Amino acid sequence: MYAVGDLRKGLKIEIEGVPYLVTEFSFLKPGKGQAVYTCRLKNLLTGSTMTKSYRSNESFGEPNIEEKKLRYSYKEGEDFVFVDENYEQVSISAEVLGNSKYFLSEDMPVEVLFYNGQPIEVTLPFFIEKKIIHTEPGARGNTATNVFKPAKIEGDFEIHVPLFINQGDIVRIDTRTGEYVDRVSK
Repeated sequence: MYAVGDLRKGLKIEIEGVPYLVTEFSFLKPGKGQAVYTCRLKNLLTGSTMTKSYRSNESFGEPNIEEKKLRYSYKEGEDFVFVDENYEQVSISAEVLGNSKYFLSEDMPVEVLFYNGQPIEVTLPFFIEKKIIHTEPGARGNTATNVFKPAKIEGDFEIHVPLFINQGDIVRIDTRTGEYVDRVSK
């Protein structure tokens, strides 16, 4: 059980059976009356956010949350199979993975957040390297501004890359945004 005084950025709490992450936190002590704690909370199940204010006499539950380091193994139908250090398999649906499923590669380390034994969030490494499998050749002479063109990477995901990137190049991608960062090699 957490008291309102325990609130801080990054703390995971449970309100009415739903896990939340405190993303912002402020404290206000008026001249008279109780202190007011204002929090911005992110719902860990849906991803939605809300702002709530609490008085100093309120409390919150501690969610049954566990973080595990797993490695991606293979895709089975619509599910993706991960293994832990004991080679126990965990299946995670494409719905939980979201766009992260396009960036997975064999034996990639990930962090998985479990709530009551169910996976609710998968965190990939921030940067990955993927090969461009299809892109149109860039037009010569169009270099005055940052001009981008669509390119398809391994995993069948489309990103926007600069004109000098060609088919077969390996590029670095930010998995949090799904955007091109730089070219690794030709």
